[in-house]
Amino acid sequence: MKLMCLVDNAVLSLSSFWGEHGLAVLVESRDGRVLMDTGASAAVFLHNLEAAGIEPGTIRALVISHGHHDHTGGLAALLERRPGMPLYAHPDIMTERFSQKEGKLRSIGMKMPPEELRRQADLRLSAKPQEILPGIWTTGEITGRSEPEGRSPHHVLRGEAGLVPDPYRDDMSLVLETEQGLVLVCGCCHAGLLNTLNHVEQVFGRPVVAIFGGTHLISADAAHLERVGRRLREMPALKAVYPNHCTGERALFHLMNVLGPDMVHGWPAGSTLDLEPSV
Repeated sequence: MKLMCLVDNAVLSLSSFWGEHGLAVLVESRDGRVLMDTGASAAVFLHNLEAAGIEPGTIRALVISHGHHDHTGGLAALLERRPGMPLYAHPDIMTERFSQKEGKLRSIGMKMPPEELRRQADLRLSAKPQEILPGIWTTGEITGRSEPEGRSPHHVLRGEAGLVPDPYRDDMSLVLETEQGLVLVCGCCHAGLLNTLNHVEQVFGRPVVAIFGGTHLISADAAHLERVGRRLREMPALKAVYPNHCTGERALFHLMNVLGPDMVHGWPAGSTLDLEPSV
């Protein structure tokens, strides 16, 4: 398998890719291409697809990690060019989501209307793990959350009694099966990186050898960063960590200090990596 970061906050030096606060990741296997998320805007997403030489029609399936706009901004543009695409996600993916700051409510959910999404995509919604192509799985819903989540105090949704904190039930990641072990590809890890790791190792029964994507450690306090670093250091099979998007520089440098710069790398837009034998 090969991984490419199509959209991220940062861009690989001297790359023709564009950057924005969003994420899109392409997984390429012998059985086809799977896309996770579509960045924050159609303009950046389509530009970077073209820069990568990827025709939308060659993408076999789409995974949406969760329903925030910075992961679904290019969704309508993609489905316009690839109607009927199989779309894997949690059933809560179309729930309205908001950011509440200083008494003002701002929509941060998907901009594509649910009825339009149902019409244009082949929706495959499940809270359970789903195999998309051989060896490429969704995690399913991360139900065990004994560790801190990747939470923002501003994220809310409408409940029966008014606005309530977003439970992030729809937050899922990708799991790739390689000969050496499991590769975890995260969207934002609102469910919490440690909770996601616990879930993956329990459900899939194999060790994680590499972690990619957004880990939402940008808001983690010092004690939680220490705990995350310690847990990753104690994972004997873990060989590489490629965090980006919502990880934050403070967390990135902390992980570099704990695990070493040979093990932890930034992963900006335009980056590619062959998973075997790299991981």
